Amino acid sequence: MYVCGPTVYDHPHIGNARSVVVYDILYRILIKLFGKNHVIYVRNITDIDDKIIDKAVQDEITIAELTKKTTEYFHQDMDYLSCLRPNFEPRATDHVQDMINIIDLLLAKEVAYKSADHVYFDVTKATDYAKLSGQSFDELFNSVRIDSSEGKKNPGDFVLWKPAKVEEDVSAKFDSPYGVGRPGWHIECSAMSHKFLGETFDIHGGGVDLVFPHHTNEIAQSRSAFSGSEYAKTWVHNGFLTVNHEKMSKSLGNFTTVKDLINKGIRGDVARLFLLGNHYRKPLDYNDKAINDANQMITYWYRAIEPIEAKTKCNESQISAEFMSALFEDMNTHKAIKIINDYAKEIYLSKTDDIKIEYASKLLSCARFIGLMNASCKEWFYSHVDSDKVEKLIKERKLAKEAKNWPLADSIRNKLLNSDIVIEDKADGSTTWKKKT
Repeated sequence: MYVCGPTVYDHPHIGNARSVVVYDILYRILIKLFGKNHVIYVRNITDIDDKIIDKAVQDEITIAELTKKTTEYFHQDMDYLSCLRPNFEPRATDHVQDMINIIDLLLAKEVAYKSADHVYFDVTKATDYAKLSGQSFDELFNSVRIDSSEGKKNPGDFVLWKPAKVEEDVSAKFDSPYGVGRPGWHIECSAMSHKFLGETFDIHGGGVDLVFPHHTNEIAQSRSAFSGSEYAKTWVHNGFLTVNHEKMSKSLGNFTTVKDLINKGIRGDVARLFLLGNHYRKPLDYNDKAINDANQMITYWYRAIEPIEAKTKCNESQISAEFMSALFEDMNTHKAIKIINDYAKEIYLSKTDDIKIEYASKLLSCARFIGLMNASCKEWFYSHVDSDKVEKLIKERKLAKEAKNWPLADSIRNKLLNSDIVIEDKADGSTTWKKKT
């Protein structure tokens, strides 16, 4: 499986995160089906691009410094979302020669041409160019703005190699038979997928916004370069993510990064559950209610297993057939999550510990399969609670009650309640506490 990865010039936004989480689920399913040693997952890093060059100039740092720190941001954010690392994560700048090799093949086959210090791909010479999009050739180019640079034979021809500008950082300049410059975006993925997976591989994934031109152009250049290549046998595209039902945009002030979620104190499990809450091909809207709903749901699951956590079994044998069947149904995570929630309901309704433990084992095993609930109940409910402070306040309240200072005792209870701590006075005179559900 090859998945288009980040262009590392800034913090990843939540639309980027949705794509990574979707293909993380697919990776987990493939491992379940074929075994870890029989699945190769490649996700590239684009570390040379016009946006990167411009951002490095803006930040007054080198391209290497920018891409290094931004790649680290990406990894930290995806770890927060509990995403597994791919088997290979090639960087575009390490594979420029592989790109040149493919461009040479395309030039030799006369499906590419040199013009005005550029190398272009001639889209009229590609077989079934528009097939992936399901549109006609004319419809495809009417739907997007096309760069009609001088020197192109056809407006839709795309760049394979472009010349460097004099003022650009030396790290953005590469030697080639066509002059000093850098590769176009599309050739990067063709070269890196070929390097790690060969001329034909099983699955290619990415956001629906990449269908055209990026994935369409990948197919065209790879199939043209390698006779008999299917390129990718199966294509998977995840849907758009909006914010409060509007397209995410810096100009609208709703541009939301994964770092923003972390800064708001939203837990990684909550963000991941939200991102899995709708079918991967459908649009998904980020809003406060959706995040609150995800938080309430996963807290409901933790509260269900809390009394029997020590007896709960969590292993592959506990993952239910109905749960896996939902995931095999075109990665229907919405249905799979409902099944987990149904297990939580059964725990609350069950009268015997044996039944509770059975459903708790299913719940925890299924949740962990999709990357959720890796924390213990104690960690979930109390990791952000200062236990010593709570105990100290409870002792102060006890003293206030003994002194019959009821207003002080009530104010301490209210102070704890405002911090989401619920206390309960027992018949034996002791007081227990827990985090409010």
